[in-house]
Amino acid sequence: MFSIAAHGHVNPSLEVIRELVARGHRVTYAIPPAFAEKVAETGAEVRTWHSTLPGPDADPEAWGSTLLDNVEPFLDDAIQALPQLIEAYEGDRPDLVLHDIASYPARVLAHRWGVPAISLSPNLVAWDGYEQEVAEPMWEEPKKTERGQAYYARFQSWLEENGITQHPDPFVGRPARSLVLIPKALQPHADRVDESVHTFVGACQGDRAAEGDWRRPAGAEKVVLVSLGSAFTKQPAFYRTCVRAFGDLPGWHTVLQVGRHVDPAELGELPPNVEVHAWVPQLAVLREADLFVTHAGAGGSQEGLATATPMIAVPQAVDQFGNADMLQGLGVARHLPMEDTTVDGLREAALALVEDPEVAHRLKGIQAEMAEEGGTRRAADLIEEALG
Repeated sequence: MFSIAAHGHVNPSLEVIRELVARGHRVTYAIPPAFAEKVAETGAEVRTWHSTLPGPDADPEAWGSTLLDNVEPFLDDAIQALPQLIEAYEGDRPDLVLHDIASYPARVLAHRWGVPAISLSPNLVAWDGYEQEVAEPMWEEPKKTERGQAYYARFQSWLEENGITQHPDPFVGRPARSLVLIPKALQPHADRVDESVHTFVGACQGDRAAEGDWRRPAGAEKVVLVSLGSAFTKQPAFYRTCVRAFGDLPGWHTVLQVGRHVDPAELGELPPNVEVHAWVPQLAVLREADLFVTHAGAGGSQEGLATATPMIAVPQAVDQFGNADMLQGLGVARHLPMEDTTVDGLREAALALVEDPEVAHRLKGIQAEMAEEGGTRRAADLIEEALG
C-alpha cells in the first residue's frame, strides 16, 4: 500500500489494511514518518520515505491558491519519491499494489514490476463524461499558459522515462481497477460510473476505541459538533460565529474542533455549554450528536451519513463543494458557503434540520444502504480476488 501524509488519504485505508493483515497477508505500507505509528498499528510493515508535500499539520496557505499551485507539488513529490521507493522495495517485489489516488509513484512501480494495481479512492471517482463536464473546463485556461504546458510536459516525460505511454490525465484519473471507499450516495452521477472498474464498498470504519470516547453531558438536549476536518481549520472568525449561533440555544451543547492553527483564546469568553478542542474522536461524538457542522470532506460526510446525523456543510476546498451539493441534494444537509455563514443563517439551518422528521427518515434509509455496501470485509474480499 502506498499513500501520502494526509489524514483524509490515510485514514480511509487503515481498516482495509488491518483486515488484510488479520487474514494472514503480508502487507507493507509506504508512508512518510508522520503517519508511521498510525500505520504500524494495523500490523502492516511500514516503509518510510521522505515527502516534500506540506505535512498534515501545515498551514492551509502552504498549498497555494490556484489549480497549478495545488497539482504541481504532487508531481514534484512523486518524482523525488520514486527513487526512494525503488530502493525501499529492492528485491521485495509484491504480488499486488494498493494505492491512494494521490500516490503517483505506486502506479509507476506497479508498471515496472508487472503486477496489478488497485486504487483505494477516498473520494469521488470519474464518471462517463467527467472529462468533458469537469476536467476540460477546469483546465482550459491553465493549459494555455507556459506554466501549465511545462507541468504537462514534465509529467509526460516522467511517465515515458518509466515506460508508460499513457497521457497524464487518464494516468491520474482513470485507474484500471478501483475500490471506492465512500458510499455510493456521495458519488455524483453514480449511474454513469463504470462499475466494471469502480466498486463502491462504502465506509470502512473499524473500532475507534483507541481514539477515545465522548458522552453527551447531562442536561444536553441537543449536541452539535463543529469540525472543518484536519487541513482547512484556520477559521477563528467562523468558530466565533458558531459559538454565537449555538451557544445561546437553550438545551444545546456545542463541541468545537478547531485544529492546531487556532488558539482557543481567539474565540473569546465561552458559555459553559461550549467545549473547544484541537482534536476530538469524531465518530464517537457523532454517535451522540444531533447536528454536524462540517467542511464536507469525504471522510466527514460519510461519517455523518453512517451515524444518521443531519449536516450543515461549509466546504473549504477541492471535492468538498461537490460533496456539500450532494448532501443537500439527498435532503440531509444544508450547503452554506463560508461567506454566507451568519449567526442567523446557521441557527435557522440547524433548527430546520434537527426538527424535520423527513430528514431523519432519509438519513436512516441511507444508513441502511451503506450497511449493505460491505465496507471493510468486502474491500478485502475483492483484493483477495485480485490476488488470485
